[in-house]
Amino acid sequence: MKPKVKLRGRSLDVLPSQQRAAATRRGTDMAHIGTLRTLALIMMSCWIQAGSGGGCPPLECWFVREKPGEGLKHERTLLHVRTSPDGRSEETLAEPPSSDVVPDRVYHVTDGSASLCHPSLHPPQGSLVKPQCELHPFLPQPADVQWAASLTDSALSPAHLQADWLSATILGLDGGLALSTVARAATATIHPHVVLSVLTETVSVRCGLGEPVLLDCRFWADPSSPLWAGGFAVEWRYQFRGQGRLVLAYDGKTDRLAPGPQEGAALDFAGLHAAGNASLVLQEAEARHSGTYVCAVHLPHLLAQVTVELEVVEPPSLSISPSPLPLAAPGQVLSVRCEASGFTPLPLELSWEFLGADGAPAALGEASLSGHREAWDGTYSQSSLLQLDTSALGRGGGLVCVARHRGGTRRSKVALEVIGFSTPSIQDSMAMVGMALLLYGIITLAFRNIAGSDGARPKEKDQ
Repeated sequence: MKPKVKLRGRSLDVLPSQQRAAATRRGTDMAHIGTLRTLALIMMSCWIQAGSGGGCPPLECWFVREKPGEGLKHERTLLHVRTSPDGRSEETLAEPPSSDVVPDRVYHVTDGSASLCHPSLHPPQGSLVKPQCELHPFLPQPADVQWAASLTDSALSPAHLQADWLSATILGLDGGLALSTVARAATATIHPHVVLSVLTETVSVRCGLGEPVLLDCRFWADPSSPLWAGGFAVEWRYQFRGQGRLVLAYDGKTDRLAPGPQEGAALDFAGLHAAGNASLVLQEAEARHSGTYVCAVHLPHLLAQVTVELEVVEPPSLSISPSPLPLAAPGQVLSVRCEASGFTPLPLELSWEFLGADGAPAALGEASLSGHREAWDGTYSQSSLLQLDTSALGRGGGLVCVARHRGGTRRSKVALEVIGFSTPSIQDSMAMVGMALLLYGIITLAFRNIAGSDGARPKEKDQ
């Protein structure tokens, strides 16, 4: 059964006033995100309850350590996982370990969170696709950020830290899970138990501009560990192209937010204390939000973190100028521009098509492209200039600008009309023949009238 977390520090009723006001104003808009968050917590609870007292299949890992003079050394490792100290792992049901697994690297892990039993960490037997798992030696130390300084305000290190510590970084099948754990084992033993576990099921998130975004992050701490009594802190950081910034940081021990949280970013403080729900909510996605987000959870002297990739994708809006197109004569060259704006991310592919009388698209020649331009909101614009030769386009049709982007394909169409075309159609030929016959009849009738009047005049003179 998942332990209940007691609230330390100030009451939740006296959370920072700005956070309470923002949460009240936007409560309705974020109702569906709250539903997703609740479902995630229910799923987490189900895994823990299902795993209580039992075990799960062994997990293959690489033990990575640095040896002096040799650099990094990788050793195959096997983790037999159980969810309670008196439980049993499923080692008897699993395939035998590889022959290159070092006996000293076969660990029997107790994971009270049951995170290591997640389905995405255990492929079907015989599958060649495995989750990515690395195990490292871990050195407990005080947090190096000021918003977690209250967790280690004592200058003395707890005696509980005198042990072998291991950290595991795991990526599940098909990117369905990212997991980071810190485990403690008595010195020189192979029976570690997980003290801190942080996971996310939104390893990669994609959304459109202006949409609300939920970046999943949940943690579990062993309630029997003396480190848990010292409180916790949560930190969200943003990284993109070598640059980073703090999005939001919260000290759960003192119930305080770090100064200057990013506008529009929020945590569910009730869920954070009650169920370890450290998920980050962005009220409205912007182009500048694309990048890597790091969810870090601190316990006194311990740290575990997972990363979430967010991609904000918005297809372009298209406009063609001039619109409508002027009437064109055969052989005339028209300059037509297609402007694509408001899209993110790069790149964008612009092309032109012509729709004839049969409606079938035909690709037109190469057009000149401008460089992309970045707007104030982080979106981009780009244009294509087409020199359109009408000599081979018959009587006209539809001119289409096509934009292919990661967010989808967009098309914009204008009508093209060519007049005075040199080769008449059947309808034109019939019209011209009819006109000629009409003119011939008129001329013949006029001639006969003139000839008749001239013949009558001599008779009038004779009389």
